[in-house]
Amino acid sequence: MLQDNLIKLRKQRGLTQDAVAERLHVVRQTISKWEKGLSVPDADALRRLAELFEVPVGTLLGETTLEEPTPDRVAEQLSAINEQLAIRNRRWRRFWKIVGWILLIQLIVFLLLIISSLVLSHHPVPETATNESIVATYDP
Repeated sequence: MLQDNLIKLRKQRGLTQDAVAERLHVVRQTISKWEKGLSVPDADALRRLAELFEVPVGTLLGETTLEEPTPDRVAEQLSAINEQLAIRNRRWRRFWKIVGWILLIQLIVFLLLIISSLVLSHHPVPETATNESIVATYDP
């Protein structure tokens, strides 16, 4: 919601992420994170964004009402967005942790296979009797 509004308003004004970052005195990566939904601006940055885009803070947050939200309402919305981001981040961390464990197990199995093949290659298997030697020793 916030991220979509930021992108839409920035593009409507013909601004780049660099231009917005320069006017807000932040780095471009900060604007990128806001637009990707990886983080959210604090209340002061949100206010400055609203001033830059000449819209109410509520519009940035996705409210459809025409009245300006109270600071408590803005704080609640930012808190809700932060909670959603925290949940998503926990899920991604859990996912990458599982992927990491799977890769580690595969690596261990691979190393064990290499070690076992090296051990077996240094211990020759005793020769068994071949068909020729059996035929040669068979005398009816």
